[in-house]
This record gives sequence, structure tokens and C-alpha cells, in this order.
Amino acid sequence: MAKIIEERFAVHLDDYKHYDTDTLRKHFLIEKIFTPDEVNFVYTHYERVMVGGAMPINKTLTLDSVDQQKAEHFLDRRELGAINIGGKAIVTIDGEIFDVDTREAIYIGRGAKDVTFASADSANPAKLYMNSAPAHASNPHKKVGMEDANVLELGSPETCNERRINQLLIGGIVETCQLQMGMTEFKQGSVWNTMPMHTHSRRMEAYFYFNIPENGAVCHFMGPADETRHIWMNNEQAVVSPPWSMHSGVGTASYTFIWGMAGENLDYNDMDFHQPSTLK
Repeated sequence: MAKIIEERFAVHLDDYKHYDTDTLRKHFLIEKIFTPDEVNFVYTHYERVMVGGAMPINKTLTLDSVDQQKAEHFLDRRELGAINIGGKAIVTIDGEIFDVDTREAIYIGRGAKDVTFASADSANPAKLYMNSAPAHASNPHKKVGMEDANVLELGSPETCNERRINQLLIGGIVETCQLQMGMTEFKQGSVWNTMPMHTHSRRMEAYFYFNIPENGAVCHFMGPADETRHIWMNNEQAVVSPPWSMHSGVGTASYTFIWGMAGENLDYNDMDFHQPSTLK
């Protein structure tokens, strides 16, 4: 059964300016994504995006609707994207079976009724990181592997941001209503993500950080260019980024993160850049 572990209301920029560390973390940081044998979500009021995780170990998990939706099925009015960071997952959608291995993604379109998640091996359980957004149309379900991804090689060793952006659930690869997702992997020694920083007021974003070494951390930066704040994050935690906020980070070592976006603009390059020398 799916459950909401928290509901996050939208924050006005004027309020954000007065937040201390605890308040900042309360509104934007999602500290726990995965719970063994459960499906968990945080319901946000940024584009009504839901951020969550499914970690089946000893049983098959069902994607049920939650109280906030007031719907018979979770996907009656929604679409969902999931990227697996664990062992092989078995995703069943209205009787159709998809094997989703580690670093592979699956898109589930609006209207799916019976959706379940299971692990092929309980000793190496699947970990499906999920984003869901309202949908105006029903698009075909599709599994997307790394061989299908649109790959961008960006950055350099000199600026400590040499990275590979794997665009997975994005236009040209899979048809969605408003949801986009992908995975960014860093070359050894590179630690800065999303540099130069940018904002895009036409959509929100969520970042999920993982593969952070033990005792390491990522410092995530947010806010407008003239009023930045930071949130220290540990392995397998997520952060919600409002449309008025940049989203960038630096780690104590190389790591990986999954980005998810939803809003009115599906143009990946819809960004307003802010050079580091101009930030405050």
C-alpha cells in the first residue's frame, strides 16, 4: 500500500528569506526515501509533484492511491517515472511485465490501474526512486535503458564538474505530459553539479542524491541568485526545488544524482543561468 509520509506546501520567496537551518530542511529536504517493503511518497504543492520510493524485499508492493488524491487508482489522473538504483525490479502494469535493472527507468502513463513492484532477488532488492505528476493525456508505458538514453558529456576536470548526463524520460525518448527524469554521473574527482547554476520559473525540480561515500555528504545550494542558502545532504536523500530556486551542489567526493522536473515547459534547455561570480 502506498502512503504519504509528508505533505509539503509551497513556500513564498519572501518567507524563505527568513528561514533558519531547521526550517529550511523541514520544507525542502526529504530525509528518507526508501523503507523496506513499503511504497512511500512526499506530496508537494509544486506542480503537485509526488516524490517517493519503493523497496520491495519480502513481498510484492502495490501502487495504491493515497488520501490526498481522492482517486480510485494512483494513476487515474497522473503519470509516473521510476529509476532503479538497486537490484533488478519486476514491474507489472495491468498484467504486462517489465524487468527493470539497475540504472534503468520506466515510464507509466495515466490510466494504469494495477501496478506492482517486486524484486528479482530479495538478497539484492530493487530500489525504485519515483516522481509522479498530474497528466492530461494517457501515454504508452515504456522501459528505458542506458542504451536508449540521450547522453550529454559536460564539464571538465579543471572546473571539477566533468559529468555524464543521461536523459532517460525526456522528449524524443518517451512521450510524457510534463514529467522529465534523468541521471547525472560524475567522473572521478569531479564534485560540482549543475554548474553554472540556473533557475527555470516555468517548472519545478527535485534532486535525489546517492552513491555518496560513507561519511561523505553533498552540500546542496538553493534560492535566487542574490539570496542563496545551503542544505547538507546524506546518501539517498532528496531535495525539492521551487521554480524560483536554483539547484546545484558540491560533494566531498564524486556521487550520482537523479533529477526530475515538471511544469509547463518540456524544453530541457529552458534555463536562466547565473554565473558563480554573481551569486550572493
